[in-house]
Amino acid sequence: MQGLHALIVGGSRGIGLALVEALLADPQWACVTAASRSAIETAELTALKTEHGERLQTLALDVGSEASVEQAATALRARHPALHLLINTAGLLHGEGLSPERRLADVQSEQLLRSYAINAVGPILVARHFQPLLSHDARAVLATLSARVGSIGDNRLGGWYAYRAAKAAQNQLMHTAAIELARRSPKLICVSLHPGTVETGLSAPFRGNVSADKLFPPAFAAERLLAVIAGLSRESSGRFYAWDGREVPW
Repeated sequence: MQGLHALIVGGSRGIGLALVEALLADPQWACVTAASRSAIETAELTALKTEHGERLQTLALDVGSEASVEQAATALRARHPALHLLINTAGLLHGEGLSPERRLADVQSEQLLRSYAINAVGPILVARHFQPLLSHDARAVLATLSARVGSIGDNRLGGWYAYRAAKAAQNQLMHTAAIELARRSPKLICVSLHPGTVETGLSAPFRGNVSADKLFPPAFAAERLLAVIAGLSRESSGRFYAWDGREVPW
């Protein structure tokens, strides 16, 4: 399939699904691939498939397994010669043995390692295995959803040890990759993005004190993130941006 191709990791729900919907609504994107752990088409993806046909494809990809990431990259390479946009939206804040820590006494090694596996290791493995598809003669963007709570400079409240630390590690890993890739793939832009507080399952237990004007529906978050991505330049690579285009301190 000729034309621009985007891959959304975590594209079956939440912000990822909203990004898939927004990209399919834009005719410049000839194909959008929604990747998820099982690649099972949800009701929403099935409806989009009915509307958009082969412009929407699905892919099995579990960021918690390097074998799965590598297999997904190999499978996608067989379908398409190049990617022009990759956004990783996969993340883990609670569930699967995780719960944000309020106190130092709540910190547990298993929770730390699980958070690191999904929020830090997963994104850099996606970057490693999909980077060859993003390195070509046209502009391409590799973006991963981070979080403002991963900013060390902006941390004034404490708590949430595992999630904060894993997101800070994610930022460092992506920043380091951006420096290397700027030398080898000058048209590839690598960024971390903060989507704001979005009405998804990830934020559901923790948004009771969030004011209405700071709680975004997924469609709005997707629109704003894509606007930020559209405005990126080569000088933007290796930086951390919020949904409103403002740079977030490390």
